[in-house]
Amino acid sequence: MWLGKLKQFFTRIKPTLNKIGRFFRRLWEKIQVFVHWFLFPSNDRRAPVVSVLLIFLLIIFSFIYIYPLLYMVSYSFMSAEDVVDPLVKYVPTKVVFTNYVDALKTLNYWPNLGGSFLVAFIPSILQCGANSLLAYALSRFNFRGKKVLLALVLLTFVVPQQITMIPQVVLLSKLKIIDTIFSYIILTTFGQGIRGAVFVLLFYSFFNQLPKSIEESAKIDGANAFTIFLKIAVPSALPAYILTFLLSFVWYYNETVLATLYLGNDITTLTLQLEVFKSAYEAMMNQSGSTGKSINEAIYMAGTFMTILPLLVIYFITQRFFVEGIDRAGITGE
Repeated sequence: MWLGKLKQFFTRIKPTLNKIGRFFRRLWEKIQVFVHWFLFPSNDRRAPVVSVLLIFLLIIFSFIYIYPLLYMVSYSFMSAEDVVDPLVKYVPTKVVFTNYVDALKTLNYWPNLGGSFLVAFIPSILQCGANSLLAYALSRFNFRGKKVLLALVLLTFVVPQQITMIPQVVLLSKLKIIDTIFSYIILTTFGQGIRGAVFVLLFYSFFNQLPKSIEESAKIDGANAFTIFLKIAVPSALPAYILTFLLSFVWYYNETVLATLYLGNDITTLTLQLEVFKSAYEAMMNQSGSTGKSINEAIYMAGTFMTILPLLVIYFITQRFFVEGIDRAGITGE
């Protein structure tokens, strides 16, 4: 009986719901038209105004992002007197380069830079290979439990990293490779690198865009699945490989918690040394006999800037290849 009343109720309100739906549909269409006009203005009178507004917004947001870097560079050249002088804000009264000399010595820069590149480069390469293979298998092969496996990949994306740390440490300890670089190598080889699920989904999205007709033509010519992957899928997903490598490199380069757990004292990176910068600086001063010289914000800023400088250089070098890779990714799915 109550089902009949419920059906009658929905029958009465159905016209109203349809009107509400049409209203929001028209509203959404108008919003889309406005956004398209705002971002891609035509050659009418309003176009210059919109362009100026966009440039103004870009300048504001660019300044917000670049301000911490400008602050860091400015303070890194200040003397100890300028740091404590309230009248000196951004421009130092005297440019001091000794802050960088002390920072490089405290960081033990060149050996630790080599350690940082080692623990960032190798896992990044392995993440590109392992995650792309997994994503290609999920994208192209149909097998029992495929949806379950894809759901598990998504689950690892939402599970906090702290939950998987203890099982991984126990496993690596049993394999007797804890406190070595092989900890990173084993985890990334089997798709358990830092944010590996993100890269699996990234590659999965790229491979789904490939037309299957190309692969079918390759199969007719006698190519096997691995050959198709290397000759067709990998070149087509070049932007995904570049993006995966860059993000993996940055995340492994900046990682401190996992580096402490998995690497131990085997390899010291710049970020790990930066965490103990104050104590390392004091120890260096005591060894040199300069007990009266204490650390200040300028020296710490110099050390911080030298730590992130390699990432800035890599970004400016590789951004051109990243843009070119996106331009070449013109294949769409069928």
